[in-house]
Amino acid sequence: MNCAVHPETQATGYCRNCGKALCAPCTRDVRGILYCESCLADMLARPQPAAGGGSPGLAAALGFIPGAGAAYNGEYTKAVIHLAIFVAFVGALNSDLGDPLEPMLGVSLAAFIFYMALDSYRTARAKLLGQPPPAPLGNIRTDVPIGPIILIALGVFFLLSKFLHLGHLVREFWPVIFIALGVLLLWKRMGRTS
Repeated sequence: MNCAVHPETQATGYCRNCGKALCAPCTRDVRGILYCESCLADMLARPQPAAGGGSPGLAAALGFIPGAGAAYNGEYTKAVIHLAIFVAFVGALNSDLGDPLEPMLGVSLAAFIFYMALDSYRTARAKLLGQPPPAPLGNIRTDVPIGPIILIALGVFFLLSKFLHLGHLVREFWPVIFIALGVLLLWKRMGRTS
């Protein structure tokens, strides 16, 4: 039998993956196993699973339990942070904050629970594919001090609500916050694609 690449040359072996007949210059020997160049290139280009990578489905299911999904992925610091945020939400909901804030906190807690499950799934999937774990907040710019800005805004809001009785205003118009946030995110996404 002749080589599949060089028909004028006698074949000396066969590709273990595709079975093509190969001459000596066409064979790629990997620990005594012969491959053709295209099969070897395909195998090298394919992402290899990381050793000990977990199941993304199980990670997502455990992600609904505060901290469990991150702990399953080996991210123990993130697990503690998720648990602390969950406890803060539950503590805030159990204190008597008043009618306007309780629905916002309830929706925020539900969104945070789904975020934990999604983050656990994405991290487990990236580890399984041998990729670095995704950023916790996606593609949000890291040069903007988001955390301090949020804390300052919350502090100003709570301080103003103490002195100006903003309860009625917040109770009536808190869905506007979600609409404005959605419009802002949509505007940024549309700006990136055009």
